[in-house]
Amino acid sequence: MASVLDALWEDRDVRFDITAQQMKTRPGEVLIDCLDSIEDTKGNNGDRGRLLVTNLRIIWHSLALPRVNLCEFGCMVKCISKLRGQTEALYILTKSNNTRFEFIFTNVVPGSPRLFTSVIAVHRAYETSKMYRDLKLRAALIQNKQLRLLPREQVYDKINGVWNLSSDQGNLGTFFITNVRIVWHANMNESFNVSIPYLQIWSIRIRDSKFGLALVIESSRQSGGYVLGFKIDPVDKLQDALKEINSLHKVYSANPIFGVDYEMEERPQPLEELTVEQPPDDVEIEPDEQTDAFTAYFADGNKQQDREPVFSEELGLAIEKLKDGFTLNGLWEVMG
Repeated sequence: MASVLDALWEDRDVRFDITAQQMKTRPGEVLIDCLDSIEDTKGNNGDRGRLLVTNLRIIWHSLALPRVNLCEFGCMVKCISKLRGQTEALYILTKSNNTRFEFIFTNVVPGSPRLFTSVIAVHRAYETSKMYRDLKLRAALIQNKQLRLLPREQVYDKINGVWNLSSDQGNLGTFFITNVRIVWHANMNESFNVSIPYLQIWSIRIRDSKFGLALVIESSRQSGGYVLGFKIDPVDKLQDALKEINSLHKVYSANPIFGVDYEMEERPQPLEELTVEQPPDDVEIEPDEQTDAFTAYFADGNKQQDREPVFSEELGLAIEKLKDGFTLNGLWEVMG
């Protein structure tokens, strides 16, 4: 059984110049807001575009050249509004694969606060709903012997007398099977628990162990690649639990619940109607002249001000002093 997370990249990556197919919403993804007349000030200055906000990501694309676009959301580190001259702009700092990128979006038509309210509010809703999407250990899951339900979550089964096989002796506890996740907690210590969303389940099967037949759940690599074993007696009950979890996982995969609930007063058009068909290019692209979109958005660490100028004998002119470990040849290689 493969998890929907295998194909889920929308809230995990920063991507540039994605295809029209990648711009389409996936199952469970909902378009929340659509903002016209938005400029990608840092990477495409002067180019008017459209900003699309979904429950998983934000997408900016140029109106003149739809192939020029970018998308990201879940890897946001900071999202704030700042004055850029006399115009208020949205500054977004992201981190993807240990690389930081900075984006600046400016509303070409001043006076509308939606650029800030929509993105910041949806990002806050995303950050506060991670229980739907992330595997959690020792979280505040149980209250008065009952599972603390998430919005839109329903308990389908509660199984008592389930052993967690993470230690040599095992720990006796209780199993909750819901439409969003699987939760186990120890009966003697409710804070010893685990919450496994279906989104993070890589495989689930019955395997033999030194304790006998056990339900083995393997989580995705993004969640740490945990292998969790649970013993349920008798065997018929174990098989029924596996069948029920597989059934609920299949239903969830067809229409995932990501937990990001935010509604605008005015409903935007579907993303498919806003996607512009990319016209065929009538120019020949030289393969040797490559450009790297990453360099336009690269955030220079914690740089607060320009470094002092120094004379470069290699170039014969004054340049900003390079960071330690950087060379002119290395920078030219980035451009090449």
